[in-house]
Amino acid sequence: MSKAKPTIKDVADRAGVSRSAVSRVMNNEPGASPPVRERVRRAMAELGHVPDQTARALASGRQRAVDVVAVTHGPAIGWLGSHPYYSRVLAGVTDALQGTDVQVRIQVIARPDDLDAADAIATRASVGMVLTDVPAAMTLRLQQQCRRVVSLSATSSLVASIDADNTGGAYAAVEYLHSLGRRHIAEIYGPEQSADARQRRAGYRQATQALNLPTLADGGNFRREDGYAAAQRLLEKHPEIDAMFVSCDLMAAGAVQAITASGRRVPYDVSVVGFDDSIAAVCANPPLTTMRMPVEQMAAAATRLLLDGDVPPSYRQCLPVTLVPRESTARRPSA
Repeated sequence: MSKAKPTIKDVADRAGVSRSAVSRVMNNEPGASPPVRERVRRAMAELGHVPDQTARALASGRQRAVDVVAVTHGPAIGWLGSHPYYSRVLAGVTDALQGTDVQVRIQVIARPDDLDAADAIATRASVGMVLTDVPAAMTLRLQQQCRRVVSLSATSSLVASIDADNTGGAYAAVEYLHSLGRRHIAEIYGPEQSADARQRRAGYRQATQALNLPTLADGGNFRREDGYAAAQRLLEKHPEIDAMFVSCDLMAAGAVQAITASGRRVPYDVSVVGFDDSIAAVCANPPLTTMRMPVEQMAAAATRLLLDGDVPPSYRQCLPVTLVPRESTARRPSA
């Protein structure tokens, strides 16, 4: 006769822990220390115990999933299709979940102050949450309710984060434009509630100060039309502008349209550098020079951290950004 399949009790006895501790480890839930998790996993391997993930999901009434949480700052309809950043996040999460029984769920919150919506998402969370540019107050609320939270922006020292070097990337963009002979470099910044946007603003200011350049700035939300409007205002107020650093590629595409509509040429009269290296950069006319943000790698790393089961709030990882030169920048023509 075949040997009986080992049970949770067998694993608990072998590891010298309670059955509830085994359950927490199997479900990637908080409440078990790293040594306990290691003992349980070793006992499972020794006994050949393979959790029945389907049965566990049915028993708990909860499908194991990683929740990708986004705050849209407005109507949720159309946000995913119009913002390339989010599709890159989903690509990274999906890649990290290959070969697991864990699903990905998209959670959209229309207002940054809707804490009730945040509470509802945290209550349903299982494996954990990947936060995409969620404001600090909501990030902390989700962390308090769930614990298994990783932010793709460094919004709080109390929440684990995997982000990109936004400040250094913005500095490098301005430095690059300066190397092309540009001396009136304007900034189009993103929304104040975005940690990424604030860090890019800081990088721009640091660079203009170090290079002894004037600070010329306007901004809006991370949308094409906001980039268009901001570029229009800047050119009307400062016709001497010969370059723009724009906080995201969508806004940069709008800025290029506004520059062209004013009768100026991109890149010769005004060179433009975006940020992200999204599909918007490739499809712009001309294609955008941009700072490449490793969004897919960030999202995949955050997902793997959640799958490991332990998410220390102090965890920090900052990935570098790199310059991708394209046709929207050129050396300033000789007078």
